[in-house]
Amino acid sequence: MRLILVEDEPDLGTALKDILRHEAYVVDWFVDGDQAWQYLASGWTQYTVAIFDWMLPGLSGLELCKRLRLENNSLPVLMLTAKDRMEEKIIGLDSGADDYLVKPFDMPELLARLRALQRRCPQIQPRHLQVGCLTLNYSTHEVIRQYANGNKLVNSLTIKEFQLLEHLMKHPNQVVTRNQLINQLWEIGAEPMSNVVAAQIRLLRRKLEQDNSESLIETIYGVGYRLNV
Repeated sequence: MRLILVEDEPDLGTALKDILRHEAYVVDWFVDGDQAWQYLASGWTQYTVAIFDWMLPGLSGLELCKRLRLENNSLPVLMLTAKDRMEEKIIGLDSGADDYLVKPFDMPELLARLRALQRRCPQIQPRHLQVGCLTLNYSTHEVIRQYANGNKLVNSLTIKEFQLLEHLMKHPNQVVTRNQLINQLWEIGAEPMSNVVAAQIRLLRRKLEQDNSESLIETIYGVGYRLNV
């Protein structure tokens, strides 16, 4: 899943980004509300959840919420703020925030609130993603391949392998270009090596194939990759 984080406190932003990346989120972190809105409004990247600080340089988190809802954008938003009065919480929720977390907070609570958002919006992240003979387990970060003879192949995935397979499984039998994978699975400002996608695909194939079993990921030379199911 790709998450947009808008937080202008450097220490908090760094800590949030680190823990969210560990939880397999692709995190785009902005410290300025105006810059964050440019990316949100452009539609250049598809986000599945947002974390906004209320007080920001440029557009506030409150204004970002309002603009999203005026655009009929239903992106789930968790608002971070030092404002703890009931009236202020009501303002935040009425402006379009889906949940509200008062600073200072514990990281486990933030992760729990994100999980709660996911339960209320199950399209964000189900417990399992099943496509053809493949099942992706979000809790264990494992992939299961079911063979016609009843055998199963179970493998643990690294965070990047998990993100890559999830994207391919959400676009089965479709050609996905290298640039599309870079844009969706690597953070803004990252400069991955030119062969990073091909290298990740090779590692992923090893975990999806057993002995001489059929390869599920096809290379479309000069274009990209396709998951055949």
